[in-house]
Amino acid sequence: METESYRFKVGNFKCIAVSDGTHTYAPPDFPPPAILLFSNAPGESLETSLRQHKLPAPWAAWTSPYIYLVVDTGKHLVLVDTGAGNLAPTTGRLLKNLKAERIAPGDIDTVILTHGHPDHIGGNTDKDGKPAFPNARYVIWKDEWDFWTSPRAEQKLEEHSREILITTARRNLTPIQSQLDLIGHEGDIVPGISAVAAPGHTPGLMALAISSKNEQLLCITDVVLHPVHMEHPEWFSIFDIVPELVSVTRRKLLDRAAAEKALVIAFHFPFPGLGHVVRKGKAWQWQPAKSAS
Repeated sequence: METESYRFKVGNFKCIAVSDGTHTYAPPDFPPPAILLFSNAPGESLETSLRQHKLPAPWAAWTSPYIYLVVDTGKHLVLVDTGAGNLAPTTGRLLKNLKAERIAPGDIDTVILTHGHPDHIGGNTDKDGKPAFPNARYVIWKDEWDFWTSPRAEQKLEEHSREILITTARRNLTPIQSQLDLIGHEGDIVPGISAVAAPGHTPGLMALAISSKNEQLLCITDVVLHPVHMEHPEWFSIFDIVPELVSVTRRKLLDRAAAEKALVIAFHFPFPGLGHVVRKGKAWQWQPAKSAS
């Protein structure tokens, strides 16, 4: 990766896509990428899609970028998700990269947590288990908080991933409780940054609509993990906790992104994760932003 941060603007808002590193998904720790990402895809259709996207056969490993978002509205300095922390030797670079952008943890006044997976909340706390962003109001969807902090998580998650997901969630969510706001409906978190319900990947996944001066950025976080998901919104990954809602949410958000011609940021797409969604028949296609390529 040549750079680990990318500056851009949305109207009057100054934005930065910031890397926390990457993580490689491969056997034996994970299923092969085609199964991991497209677990319900019919074999022949999947092979065709993989060829069209020039993915290797066999596809042995998927190295995913971990991308996060800073928005300076002029009144608020907002961080969207906190990185993976020490999840892997290749992660945990967010604070270093923020420092390179002259942003200290104490400068952040709002941390929006899109969901409770390890690569999105792993940087909530410091090495002493205290909130890593001491002056921030942390915000998460109420259904998401309730899921990870209740027996529902044990009941819903598959056995092979249950322990690490629950342990990581509770280790990184509980310490921020005194600084936490739970939200349960769509609307502004700070002026110009609005919560959008996006359940499926997790029960309370939150997307964001960010707007200033008639320009819009749609942060779709993990609604899609790979561009193939835009062309086949019905294909879900092994990480999708409520798969029956995945397609519904994708269709709603991708349709909105295409109709509004919004700039889109996806946290697991090639860095800096920026582009546009365009209609392709009954589905959609990803077009990376030219200025970010």
